[in-house]
Amino acid sequence: MDYKSRSMVLISVFIGTLMSAIDTTIVLLAIPTITDDLKVPFIKTIWIIIIYLLILAALTTQMGRLGDIFGRSRIFYIGFIIFIAGSAAAGASPNINYLIISRGFQAFGAVLLQANSNAIVADYFPVNERGRAFGITSMGWNIGGSLGIILGGIITTFIGWRYIFYINVPIGVIGFIIALIYIKDNNKNPDARIDVPGTALLLILLSLIAYGAVEIAGIGIKLTYIAMILAGIILIIPFIFIEKISRYPVIEISAFRERMLSFSLIAATLQAIGYLAVLFILIMYLQGIRGFTPFYASLILIPGYILASFLAPRMGRLSDRTGPRILSSTGIFIMAAGIIVYLTMKVSSPIYIVIIGSIITGIGSSMFWPSNSSAVMSSAPRRLYGSISGLLRSLSNIGTLISYVLAITIASITVPRYVAFEVFLGIGKLNGAVSVKFLSGIDTSLLISFFILIVAGIAALIKGKSYNENKKYSADYTK
Repeated sequence: MDYKSRSMVLISVFIGTLMSAIDTTIVLLAIPTITDDLKVPFIKTIWIIIIYLLILAALTTQMGRLGDIFGRSRIFYIGFIIFIAGSAAAGASPNINYLIISRGFQAFGAVLLQANSNAIVADYFPVNERGRAFGITSMGWNIGGSLGIILGGIITTFIGWRYIFYINVPIGVIGFIIALIYIKDNNKNPDARIDVPGTALLLILLSLIAYGAVEIAGIGIKLTYIAMILAGIILIIPFIFIEKISRYPVIEISAFRERMLSFSLIAATLQAIGYLAVLFILIMYLQGIRGFTPFYASLILIPGYILASFLAPRMGRLSDRTGPRILSSTGIFIMAAGIIVYLTMKVSSPIYIVIIGSIITGIGSSMFWPSNSSAVMSSAPRRLYGSISGLLRSLSNIGTLISYVLAITIASITVPRYVAFEVFLGIGKLNGAVSVKFLSGIDTSLLISFFILIVAGIAALIKGKSYNENKKYSADYTK
């Protein structure tokens, strides 16, 4: 395939990845408006976020395997169609139940897009060019979640909450047409199967943990909710057992024998947990303590994400030349340094501290994602491209879900729950001693995120030498 055709493949993958990532967070700042417009309790509205994250976390790996079985192009096309239809239905929702169901369909389309994106890139780009390609696609994934908050604030403020879903329709149609023309099937593994028991168990245990944690954060500690969380954690044991005996498991245990692959996946998961929690925490600080509107708070975060989008493809090319290990670990440690900047924030600190911190973390994320994605896919056997691509996204989505619950829970511990939710949604401002107490909780959560990122950086650093550092392309990776 010539350069132009490969570029069009990359554009289509970028569009699909960007849309699905944006919709993980675009509804955050629209929650109060949706709650008021549809006349429902906040605790129910929050499920338009949770249902999306749950489906992404539980199904992404297996939908990558679906691409292995039936062909990645076919599954990618279907992903666009379902995502577009789900977005249109969400925008037209007459009530909250319809909206939650529509978000579920939208999430399933996003799963099909995300799970096969890295595998499609790996199919069309040789190993020594993947860093740049992953730099572009990871720009869509890594920045999408943050960009979603910014777009959500702007669209909800000036146009209306329904258009945060409608906007996906024309963009999705463009991505679908490009995919239909340029993306074809290069590899199939028709003998692969879907691990139905493992997938169902993963969905159940994640649902139990998420539901219990959200209810505790929103309502309070009750024995029922604690029992749900414990049940979800206990189910991890039979899940691991099923995965060990399954021929086509949700988590490909054999793939973890490759050191670079396993540590790269661990780093991706921890980075998602630590980094996105920081984003939620910053929103709480800007809206609750500083009293900024959701729209203005989102604007303050723009510089870091613009810089990250500019640097990501360039960092990908650098990864192609030097190997992913040093670049990905350095990126994580730079992000941790950005958190140190955030830790200097006070009740009345100059706002440029937040901007500087976002720029530093943006530089770090632009280094980490393309190089780490390149390490994952270059360490995966070609026959498992789809499932490993899905596993990478699935672990990142699980990290996103944990980040969201973690940030909400920590906030609800430091101040009354209704106040924490008002802060998070930008409809309440703290004053005096309450602000100081809430800032203490923010500092605690930032420290937790800092240590999570440090562990992620260590995992990225010790994952072994890269294919460039070893100067070889193992035949095992292409079988």
